[in-house]
Amino acid sequence: MIEVKNVTKSFDGKTILHNIDAKFYAGKTNLIIGQSGSGKTVLMKSIVGLVRPEEGQILYNGRDVMQMNQMQIKDLRKEIGMLFQGSALFDYETVLGNVMFPLVMFTDMPQKEMRERALFCLERVNLKGADKKYPSELSGGMQKRVAIARAIALNPKYLFCDEPNSGLDPKTSILIDELLHDITEEYQMTTIINTHDMNSVLGIGENIIFINKGHKEWVGDKSQIYSADNQALNDFVFATDLFQKVKDYVSKNQ
Repeated sequence: MIEVKNVTKSFDGKTILHNIDAKFYAGKTNLIIGQSGSGKTVLMKSIVGLVRPEEGQILYNGRDVMQMNQMQIKDLRKEIGMLFQGSALFDYETVLGNVMFPLVMFTDMPQKEMRERALFCLERVNLKGADKKYPSELSGGMQKRVAIARAIALNPKYLFCDEPNSGLDPKTSILIDELLHDITEEYQMTTIINTHDMNSVLGIGENIIFINKGHKEWVGDKSQIYSADNQALNDFVFATDLFQKVKDYVSKNQ
């Protein structure tokens, strides 16, 4: 579990995060949602340690990142997997080489073991047989699955995903969501997903944190979101006619 306590972060005298408190649970898909500029990306970067808040605590199973030295933070990052918005694969490396990269960087595994681990991760994301291909030979959805395989190569305790469905069609987005949900449950990882995809919110949102103008305004799950008494949340989630119709239908049948 990751706990955020009273986190405040400012840039150039402007406060971006205001005393944020939040809990992110192991084995659940934890979503951070909010409009562009709401502070959700700064919150995720603060949790990962890419930016340092002025105040507060960020606890990884009780370990406070704010009190760690650089060596301790480096050790912690070995427990973290990252899935970037654009997949961030190396074009010059094969699929296998991409997945092996964190193993080469952070472990002393023999080459054979690294290869076996990478192949296992590729099979887990349904890409068996794609190891010799290059990213340019893959679809966007397949590239994203390679990125997930790389993110779980070190068997992380914590997985961070920044807009994992960006640029994907709806059908592929659902497949990625289901894959992230399944591996989170299977490996009991603390998975935090930064997203504005309402299909993800209503599909796999087991613990949803809504950030509005730097404030945490709502916490709940995908079933509770239909009856949420927060106008800013409703305006964000049900901005389109389709999602508003879904909400109306659910409200009438509860």
